[in-house]
Amino acid sequence: MSYRIEYRRSVVAQAVYGLLNPIPFGFFVAALVFDILYANTAELLWGKGAAWLITIGLLFAIVPRVVNLVQVWVTSRRAALAADRIDFVLNLLAIVAAVVNAFIHSRDAYGIVPANVWLSACTVLLISLGHVIMAVRQATPGERIHG
Repeated sequence: MSYRIEYRRSVVAQAVYGLLNPIPFGFFVAALVFDILYANTAELLWGKGAAWLITIGLLFAIVPRVVNLVQVWVTSRRAALAADRIDFVLNLLAIVAAVVNAFIHSRDAYGIVPANVWLSACTVLLISLGHVIMAVRQATPGERIHG
């Protein structure tokens, strides 16, 4: 006879995470669009707008990442799937790319191109990849990692 220990995540933490997690992605996608527009038009408005969008996206990314950090690596680490950990790492790399992009946007005028577009695209791609991995995990539950 085998007994399985069921690990549960906090309902409140899951609600906060579910509510706030999509918000940074929207800001980063909008920043990518603004960066592409700035690269094509050299209109200063698009570059400054992208800088603000990246900054606001980073501010909104803090709470869901802290909740995810605690759930994946601290409280529910035995119940965390490989997909959960990969999603966390991809989102962390996306945040690092967004922070570097925020520093790139502090340059003068057209000096931010093409690094701004590449970093925005990298940020959006990493977060998108994390969302795809989590969608696949939810569709087909996988093997648990014991750590």
